[in-house]
Amino acid sequence: MDLDAKIPSGPIEKKWDKARFELKLVNPANKRKHRLIIVGTGLAGASAAATLSELGYDIDCFCFQDSPRRAHSIAAQGGINAAKNYQNDGDSVWRLFYDTVKGGDYRSREANVYRLAQVSVNIIDQCVAQGVPFAREYGGTLANRSFGGAQVSRTFYARGQTGQQLLLGAYSALNKQIARGKVKMHPRTEMLDLVLVDGHARGIITRNLVTGEIERWAADAVILATGGYGNVFYLSTNAMGSNVTAAYRAYKRGAGFANPCFTQIHPTCIPVSGDYQSKLTLMSESLRNDGRVWVPRNKEDLGKKPKDIDEKDRYYYLEERYPSFGNLVPRDVASRAAKKVCDEGFGVGSGQSVYLDFKTAIERDGRAAVADRYGNLFDMYERITGENPYGTPMRIYPAVHYTMGGLWVDYNLMSTIPGLHVLGEANFSDHGANRLGASALMQGLADGYFVIPYTIGNYIATQFKGEIGPEHPAFVKAEAEVRERTRKLLEIGKSSGKKRSVDDFHRSLGKIMWENCGMARNAKGLEQALTQIPELREQFWKQAYVPGGSEELNPWLEKAGRVADFLEFAEVMCHDALYRDESCGGHFREEHQTEEGEAVRNDEDFAHGAVWEYEGVGTKPTLHTEQLEFENVKLTTRSYK
Repeated sequence: MDLDAKIPSGPIEKKWDKARFELKLVNPANKRKHRLIIVGTGLAGASAAATLSELGYDIDCFCFQDSPRRAHSIAAQGGINAAKNYQNDGDSVWRLFYDTVKGGDYRSREANVYRLAQVSVNIIDQCVAQGVPFAREYGGTLANRSFGGAQVSRTFYARGQTGQQLLLGAYSALNKQIARGKVKMHPRTEMLDLVLVDGHARGIITRNLVTGEIERWAADAVILATGGYGNVFYLSTNAMGSNVTAAYRAYKRGAGFANPCFTQIHPTCIPVSGDYQSKLTLMSESLRNDGRVWVPRNKEDLGKKPKDIDEKDRYYYLEERYPSFGNLVPRDVASRAAKKVCDEGFGVGSGQSVYLDFKTAIERDGRAAVADRYGNLFDMYERITGENPYGTPMRIYPAVHYTMGGLWVDYNLMSTIPGLHVLGEANFSDHGANRLGASALMQGLADGYFVIPYTIGNYIATQFKGEIGPEHPAFVKAEAEVRERTRKLLEIGKSSGKKRSVDDFHRSLGKIMWENCGMARNAKGLEQALTQIPELREQFWKQAYVPGGSEELNPWLEKAGRVADFLEFAEVMCHDALYRDESCGGHFREEHQTEEGEAVRNDEDFAHGAVWEYEGVGTKPTLHTEQLEFENVKLTTRSYK
């Protein structure tokens, strides 16, 4: 497996300009001769489809939702980072770059992160031009707020619905191209396999989720923008339909999967409320701008109402442990701190939550000001919990949120399969072992609007192999394999007396993963998971009940295919977590921590991306590594104190 990252030479601040000049171009008339496939219509996919079609390419764009505007990017709340320095508080492209590398615990590729910081300033202008209603100061200038891991205010926001507003901007641009006929939209269509011709990605196999029809789609290159795989844990902040299938099927076709164990735990989620809960709800990290996190200092106060606990008896543990950053430490640090106080017996409510209190902010700024910043979030919390956060502190606890691991890509966002490009959360390159808040939207739009339009042209100009159609034998073979897998899924359990629902298997897998590969991991637990997962997978293929047929609307079949992939992919995650014998960012190995419970990295042995190559179901994948070079940011012990 070739892991040539194709990083341009020269000073880091000039690498992207140098790369753009050296990339081969496709002239405007010739762009109209090429067709691209884009899978996913979140911020990365929608922005890529809109921009590439504007340039002249013909696009087939796919999503499994009923509309591209229902992609999971719509759920992002708090904001999008950009190094505009509107607050004149010391921000810069370099500082955003530094904060992101440090926040990722020095496990990301410097060149990609610097480019992300560079183009961040253009993203805001693009979105304002599209009419995205960012919050503004009284004088009309765009407002900013702070997010974890930064000591400047660089986060642009639209109350607590930034993702929705940004997606509507990209969606409007996409709709323009659909109306022009340059983008052919395929909603309610799920990618089930990647088709390779002579080693290059040349198309996909899909299932129409309404009719059940299996279809072949050929193109000159394929772009995956399919998000993350947090739902492998069953309970997460992701939409229930979010899955790993597209990326995992590409991995099975030869794409390297990098750092799959790097999972982000978000500290600000509504706690689990029951055994049969289907997902968790995120409360935006932006709330930690004004909300203060605390637990009772004395266990005898745990039964009291929060308003009855004196100020001196409140343990503001983030402010005390990390005075420089306080409540705005990065997500991995805040999550581990919450787990620590709850494990020590100071958790409130069920014992698995802490308070997020706005009393100080309301006294300082007034209820109206707090409502103006966070009103829709407060309303959402009250609808879910029945508690009014203006008068009673929110109760929060960490939960699975974002995944930093993904398909390996080079500087041009191309995977180890020529022609397969991967954008946004589906790739691994920008966030290392922990993503800073408000950086996901930044990466998705950077990749779609400002990176892939340059780099896809270089592939077509230098490696395009000529036109092929869906009648090619490789497509026929891939379709037959998809049909056979579908048949097997529908046959499970029909000859067995014992039947279990697919959701039950998914819930069991999530429990294994959360307990052994979740917020804290150790060798014993990971080895146990690597024994339990194959056993559960074997049971799935004997007992899972998948009613209905293939040539119809069948959500049970959709779910079964996705859970089957999770049952294979979870094993890859645990192999990666067991191999990485260090603690870094969201990957916290209990064997490697300080006396205060902070992560201890091993830069000598693990300052690299771990890239796994598929060797078959149940067989340990082959490890390849990409050494990470830190020429601009010094490797140091991360501290937010």
